[in-house]
Amino acid sequence: MTVDVHELQQAAATRDAADPLREYRSLFHGADDPASDVVSYLDGNSLGRPTIAATEAITAAVAQWSGRLIRGWDEQWMELPLTIGDRIGSVVLGAAAGQTTVGDSTTVLLYKLARGALAMRPGRTEIVLDTDNFPTDRYVLEGVANELGLDLRWITVDPASGVELDAAREAITERTALVVLSHVAYRSGYLADAEAITRVAHDAGALVLWDLCHSVGSVPIELDSWNVDFAVGCTYKYLNGGPGSPAFAYVAAEHLDVFRQPIQGWMGRRDPFEMGPGYVPAEGIRRVVSGTPAILGMVAMQSTIDLIERAGIGAVREKSVLLTEYLIDLTGELLPGVRIASPVGAERRGGHITLDHPAFRDVTQRLWARGVIPDFRAPQGLRLGPSPLSTSFAEALVGVRAIAEELGR
Repeated sequence: MTVDVHELQQAAATRDAADPLREYRSLFHGADDPASDVVSYLDGNSLGRPTIAATEAITAAVAQWSGRLIRGWDEQWMELPLTIGDRIGSVVLGAAAGQTTVGDSTTVLLYKLARGALAMRPGRTEIVLDTDNFPTDRYVLEGVANELGLDLRWITVDPASGVELDAAREAITERTALVVLSHVAYRSGYLADAEAITRVAHDAGALVLWDLCHSVGSVPIELDSWNVDFAVGCTYKYLNGGPGSPAFAYVAAEHLDVFRQPIQGWMGRRDPFEMGPGYVPAEGIRRVVSGTPAILGMVAMQSTIDLIERAGIGAVREKSVLLTEYLIDLTGELLPGVRIASPVGAERRGGHITLDHPAFRDVTQRLWARGVIPDFRAPQGLRLGPSPLSTSFAEALVGVRAIAEELGR
């Protein structure tokens, strides 16, 4: 197959010139750095690039720590998990204030929310989840089911697709206490109909906990208008919070008065500095907090939240769709024999795609060595996750061309 490389490069340059979000790329470290050894970063759905402003925010936080010392808790830090939580809720979750907080890992927050939700549905015996949900979701819920003597009802899904409405409707019954699903499937990028599935669950009297790790910051979300009960998500992908940045938890306002989470730490008590006997949960979303929040771990994400607010999540989603469509088109043109293991229709696709080929396990390491960074998902999937604010079309083309070269195309 003969490919006109110059023509492809010109077409990518034309796309970049027409991109209304092109100015944002320069706000990220390494995106246009000729000294960087990374020539194509296609793993924004695992770890986003740092913003330049994040460096400044971390430096300022250390200066505050140095200058204010313990006074920083009274002056800002105690409220920061809730302050940033409200920003996340407003900008990317469609959530009114007072329902979102930042802290702990996704795994720990999943446990907290699941246990608290299940306590609100006594007498029900089943948790519904799917066979291709992210491992931590499956493992946590397996453990919770064992602890409480509940049954897991599995929705069997095609790894190249995800949980469809009819499958959810069939699995959710009057025995269902809680449904735990991912809004965007980690492997295929399948975009679930969160609003419709939530409605089906509620019609059966069940509660819903959505994992938003692969959708927050790339796909429009409307938790309040969808009547979602609980949600959790990480902040180091499209929110660019950095490695290990704490996750967020959402609890709908209607549940806050009765929700009790199982890790009763002092920071979630009604008056933590009373240091008194017995645990009485704080009012509102603060009751989800357990221990001392990781202040330095949560400051970096604020800059990306600001950028998404400025660009608009609608524009971010439009760029994301164009990037993934472009990657799909390039796959068809440059990678014959490679299977697209993701939804082709944009209405059911999140912010990344997965390509399948038996050689990809070995190819991934060679790509990394030459500065092209996708990620591998067993058994033979190569995930391409462009980040709308920092990935250019030219960068995407460089990555797919490198994949073709490593496959000997």
